[in-house]
Amino acid sequence: MTATWLSDGGGARQGHAQRLRSLISGGTTAAAGVYDGMSAVLAAQAGFDALYLSGAALSASKAIPDLGLLTLEEVTRSAREIVRASNLPLIVDCDTGFGEALNVMRAVRDLEEVGVACIQIEDQQFPKKCGHLNDKRVVSIDDMCRKVAAARKASDDMVLCARTDAAFISLEEAIDRAKRYADAGADLIFVEALTSHEAIQQVRREVSSPLLANMTEFGRTPSISVSDWAAYGYEVVIFPVSAFRVASKAVQSFYASLKATGSAAAFLPQMMTRAELYDTISYFEYEALDASIAETVLDSTADTLRAEDSHEQP
Repeated sequence: MTATWLSDGGGARQGHAQRLRSLISGGTTAAAGVYDGMSAVLAAQAGFDALYLSGAALSASKAIPDLGLLTLEEVTRSAREIVRASNLPLIVDCDTGFGEALNVMRAVRDLEEVGVACIQIEDQQFPKKCGHLNDKRVVSIDDMCRKVAAARKASDDMVLCARTDAAFISLEEAIDRAKRYADAGADLIFVEALTSHEAIQQVRREVSSPLLANMTEFGRTPSISVSDWAAYGYEVVIFPVSAFRVASKAVQSFYASLKATGSAAAFLPQMMTRAELYDTISYFEYEALDASIAETVLDSTADTLRAEDSHEQP
């Protein structure tokens, strides 16, 4: 019988940080953006080796804007669900770290406990904004370095990603910050909202640390394929909100059609069948697990009753 989350003992869900480190050292990894357990399962089944939980996607899934409104509890709950469902290394967007140094340490502890491989914190002032919007403000380099150092101190093995939004000041400022954050303990550097191929290549030339690239749609960074990011020498490429945008557009179209026609028939070809859905969520494996446990309990009870009966015979 195929193992399920309930029956594998959790042993297979250890070592995610080390798995991510191996991916980073081995070349370029595309991390699919996910926002719940089902999207995580689908990404895993598609063959992705790592996942990314975006604050923007998670906020949007709750119908709230990406303005730092998520709590650590909400992020941790979603991260736990995604790790459980996918058994893949997960990078979690923690915005500005939910506060100052001690809050960052708390985030590291909570997320490491649920099996998160990497947290990402950024140097924006709170409340933060999407990295591809205007009117961003950043904290001082020293303030951000304190957060990175605090995260490093709190972590047992977690990969730390430091994001800088300072490219709106100048590329030189962003590169300087990237180097300082690496010195403070960051393993992976994310220079947000690079606006040209030339800037992308300059960051790679001047920053020796592993780099994360953000391949979001409708933003300031040119659309670049994973193979081209690999040619530029970037180690991780995230697609943070892509799946959520596709899913939301599809659901929007379906609801409009259902309201207009009173029937779901037109969308049947676009739906997962019942069999496909059950296969995706391992329905029959869980059902078999339940049946095997019930059978074992009944056999054990019957043996006990037989033994008691034998002792009562004269």
